[in-house]
Amino acid sequence: MLNTVRYDGPQGTPLLIAHGLFGSARNWGVLAKRFAEDRPVVVVDMRNHAASPWYDTHSYEDMAADLAEVMDRPMDVLGHSMGGKAAMVLALQHPDTVRKLIVADIAPVTYTHSQNGPIAAMRKVDLGAVASRAEAKAQLAGLEPGVDDFLLQSLDMKEKRWRLNLDVLEAEMDRIIGFPTISGQFQGEVLFLSGGTSPYVQPDARPVIKALFPAAKFAKIPGAGHWLHAEKPRDFAAAVTAFLGAA
Repeated sequence: MLNTVRYDGPQGTPLLIAHGLFGSARNWGVLAKRFAEDRPVVVVDMRNHAASPWYDTHSYEDMAADLAEVMDRPMDVLGHSMGGKAAMVLALQHPDTVRKLIVADIAPVTYTHSQNGPIAAMRKVDLGAVASRAEAKAQLAGLEPGVDDFLLQSLDMKEKRWRLNLDVLEAEMDRIIGFPTISGQFQGEVLFLSGGTSPYVQPDARPVIKALFPAAKFAKIPGAGHWLHAEKPRDFAAAVTAFLGAA
């Protein structure tokens, strides 16, 4: 079963949060505490990430089943990027488990960019020789600004290892950037919340989204990119809270 971090809140529908690729539950700590002012919150480490078990596969069907396993009742579900795709598959395959769904800056489509660049950068770090995160950061090269600091959150300096199953994530990258063929629809309320400057949810994806999620609504956070929850946390929290309404 996935590792979970739970935040007590007032009685009501709990919120389940699924992070994106290379992330972890602790990345969401500040926002989870904010959401827990209104409801219980459960944040997971996705498979092959952080403190959750490592498996030989990383399909969205597997990730959706992982999420369903930690749910003891219907919940509101929030997923970002890879976690958003897993949350969509959860809603499509286990619709009775989801009350409302929030998909943060991702669409149910196949993307053409690979995320193997960060994996290659992490592999090049000489973990046996670095004595600090600063030294490890100096060895992370060729990454977009801020990505190095994000990846370093998954570096266990004590054990000198990445808390990421790099072998499986690399082998399964085509699945991660893709989206499975799934029949059916999720009839519940869905918010596709995107960064205003992010290219991840294009207008041509809307017919695909509407075919799977007929009640889907769309909103953007101005000035935010793909990491909208980290770049504009107050705006992100306000949009999520307004959409979820009373717990």
